[in-house]
Amino acid sequence: MTRGFSVPRIKSAKKAMRKSRAAQERNRRRRSQLRTAVKKVRVAGNAQEAQAALVEATRLLDRAGRKNLVHKNTASRTKSRLAKLVAAKAAK
Repeated sequence: MTRGFSVPRIKSAKKAMRKSRAAQERNRRRRSQLRTAVKKVRVAGNAQEAQAALVEATRLLDRAGRKNLVHKNTASRTKSRLAKLVAAKAAK
Protein backbone atom coordinates (compact mmCIF):
# COMPACT_ATOMS: atom_id res chain seq x y z
CA MET A 1 0.00 0.00 0.00
CA THR A 2 1.45 3.32 -0.97
CA ARG A 3 1.29 6.33 1.28
CA GLY A 4 0.67 9.25 -1.04
CA PHE A 5 3.76 8.72 -3.13
CA SER A 6 4.18 7.18 -6.53
CA VAL A 7 5.15 3.60 -7.12
CA PRO A 8 8.68 3.36 -8.49
CA ARG A 9 8.91 2.47 -12.17
CA ILE A 10 12.68 2.37 -12.54
CA LYS A 11 14.51 -0.81 -11.62
CA SER A 12 17.02 0.90 -9.31
CA ALA A 13 14.19 2.76 -7.52
CA LYS A 14 12.33 -0.53 -6.99
CA LYS A 15 15.45 -2.06 -5.50
CA ALA A 16 16.01 0.99 -3.29
CA MET A 17 12.45 0.65 -2.03
CA ARG A 18 12.94 -3.04 -1.25
CA LYS A 19 16.18 -2.27 0.59
CA SER A 20 14.66 0.56 2.61
CA ARG A 21 11.69 -1.61 3.60
CA ALA A 22 14.02 -4.41 4.68
CA ALA A 23 16.08 -1.95 6.73
CA GLN A 24 12.92 -0.48 8.25
CA GLU A 25 11.75 -3.94 9.38
CA ARG A 26 15.20 -4.78 10.72
CA ASN A 27 15.37 -1.49 12.64
CA ARG A 28 11.86 -1.99 14.03
CA ARG A 29 12.83 -5.44 15.37
CA ARG A 30 16.08 -4.18 16.86
CA ARG A 31 14.44 -1.14 18.45
CA SER A 32 11.75 -3.35 19.99
CA GLN A 33 14.38 -5.77 21.31
CA LEU A 34 16.31 -2.83 22.78
CA ARG A 35 13.24 -1.36 24.50
CA THR A 36 12.35 -4.77 25.94
CA ALA A 37 15.87 -5.20 27.34
CA VAL A 38 15.77 -1.75 28.96
CA LYS A 39 12.35 -2.49 30.43
CA LYS A 40 13.60 -5.77 31.92
CA VAL A 41 16.25 -3.83 33.86
CA ARG A 42 13.68 -1.35 35.15
CA VAL A 43 11.14 -3.97 36.31
CA ALA A 44 13.65 -6.48 37.70
CA GLY A 45 12.59 -7.76 41.11
CA ASN A 46 15.98 -8.03 42.75
CA ALA A 47 19.54 -6.84 42.25
CA GLN A 48 20.76 -10.09 40.66
CA GLU A 49 18.05 -10.05 37.99
CA ALA A 50 18.67 -6.36 37.38
CA GLN A 51 22.43 -6.93 37.00
CA ALA A 52 21.91 -9.75 34.50
CA ALA A 53 19.41 -7.66 32.54
CA LEU A 54 21.79 -4.68 32.62
CA VAL A 55 24.53 -6.70 30.91
CA GLU A 56 22.18 -7.59 28.04
CA ALA A 57 20.77 -4.06 27.79
CA THR A 58 24.27 -2.56 27.76
CA ARG A 59 25.32 -4.86 24.92
CA LEU A 60 22.25 -3.93 22.87
CA LEU A 61 22.60 -0.20 23.62
CA ASP A 62 26.26 -0.22 22.57
CA ARG A 63 25.37 -1.92 19.31
CA ALA A 64 22.42 0.41 18.68
CA GLY A 65 24.71 3.41 19.23
CA ARG A 66 27.30 2.05 16.80
CA LYS A 67 24.69 1.25 14.15
CA ASN A 68 22.93 4.63 14.51
CA LEU A 69 19.70 2.99 15.60
CA VAL A 70 19.78 5.50 18.44
CA HIS A 71 22.21 8.37 18.87
CA LYS A 72 25.39 7.28 20.65
CA ASN A 73 24.84 9.87 23.40
CA THR A 74 21.31 8.57 23.96
CA ALA A 75 22.69 5.05 24.30
CA SER A 76 25.33 6.27 26.75
CA ARG A 77 22.82 8.24 28.81
CA THR A 78 20.44 5.29 29.00
CA LYS A 79 23.26 2.96 30.09
CA SER A 80 24.28 5.42 32.79
CA ARG A 81 20.74 5.75 34.13
CA LEU A 82 20.21 2.01 34.14
CA ALA A 83 23.51 1.41 35.96
CA LYS A 84 22.50 3.98 38.55
CA LEU A 85 19.16 2.20 38.99
CA VAL A 86 20.82 -1.19 39.41
CA ALA A 87 23.25 0.25 41.97
CA ALA A 88 20.31 1.65 43.93
CA LYS A 89 18.60 -1.76 43.88
CA ALA A 90 21.81 -3.41 45.08
CA ALA A 91 22.13 -0.90 47.93
CA LYS A 92 18.69 -1.78 49.31
